[in-house]
Formats: sequence, structure tokens, C-alpha cells
Amino acid sequence: MIFAYNPKYVSDTLMVITDNDKNLEQTVERKGNVACLKTEDGRIIGWNFFAISEVMTIEGNGQVYLSDEQVAKLNELMRAAGFTEQLTPDHEPKFVVGFVKSCEPHEDSDHLSITEIEVDNNQTLQIVCGAPNIRKGLKVVVAKPGAMMPDGMLIWPGELRGVASYGMVCSAKELHLPNAPMKRGILELGNDAVVGEAFTVGK
Repeated sequence: MIFAYNPKYVSDTLMVITDNDKNLEQTVERKGNVACLKTEDGRIIGWNFFAISEVMTIEGNGQVYLSDEQVAKLNELMRAAGFTEQLTPDHEPKFVVGFVKSCEPHEDSDHLSITEIEVDNNQTLQIVCGAPNIRKGLKVVVAKPGAMMPDGMLIWPGELRGVASYGMVCSAKELHLPNAPMKRGILELGNDAVVGEAFTVGK
């Protein structure tokens, strides 16, 4: 679940993104200051809360992070508007330190690699990566499904050349880190980086 707020460019509207629209046509059902966004196949992909500053103060710009109390307030607004669905807080970090357990060439590409990356003690993700410096044994920054990159791009499960990919291995430039090198390649972390630990991105 991704919260986005940009009053300067998108008006006083909190956008809640809950699923990938998969480029399908969308429908909008609005009740008062709450709108439910669905795809043509009926999946709920998000919610819009209009005039949100009248009911809560949101810190930050772009992707923002709400407290459990703020999510509970959104649920109150949804109930009051006549919606029965509810939002569930998600505190799992979406940018984490990962360890490349394996890295094999993609059979249908001359530059892609298929990696298995440990992002926590009990979770390993298969990620297709095109960086020239990806290799087994690296510690890297992984954007997990449900992450919003600093430039606004959303990360969802997908496929690259027919191979499933569940996230993205990030470069310093993509993370908007200061003094990021211009050359292609993912960010390589030091041995002291802790697998599964949250990584703070730039804006």
C-alpha cells in the first residue's frame, strides 16, 4: 500500500495505491470526498481522499508514510462515505538491503541476469536485472513490490523476456543519492550492510 501526497501539483488529495492497474481501463466511484478506483475486471487498485488537510496533517511530499492512527481515520472516512472496504496498515519496508545468492545469464538476452536475492531471513526474491555489475555475493539495495521510486515509478511483480521478476535492484542514481555516479550499474553496498535492513532513499 503506497500513500502519495503532492498538494502543489495534484491538489489537496491523498492517493492510496493498493494494487497494479496492469494498464487496464479504470472506473471511479466517488462518494463525498472519498473515491474508489477499480480496474475493468473489478479489482480495487486505489483510493483518493479529497480535501484531506481538513481532517489530518500529512508530513512530506510525494510518497508519504501514515501512522496507524491516520490509517484508522481514513477507514472512518470510508465508512462514513458508505464504503465497506478497509485499509490495513503496512509497516514492512519496501527498500531493503539484499544479498545476491545466485546470478545466472538470461537465456533470451545478452545483458539480463536472473538473480535470487535474499531480502530477509525467510524471504528470497527472484529479480531479473540488467546491470552490468550484478554478480553473486554482492549486497545491494532492493526495491520490493509495492515500492515507489523517488521519481514516482511504482514497482510491481512482472516479467522480463518471459521470466518472472519480483522487484528491482537499484542504482545510486535511481535512489536519488547525492553524488551518484552517472555510469550504469547498481549500487554495491559494503560488507557491514545488514540483509533485510531498511534503506533510506532520496527525494
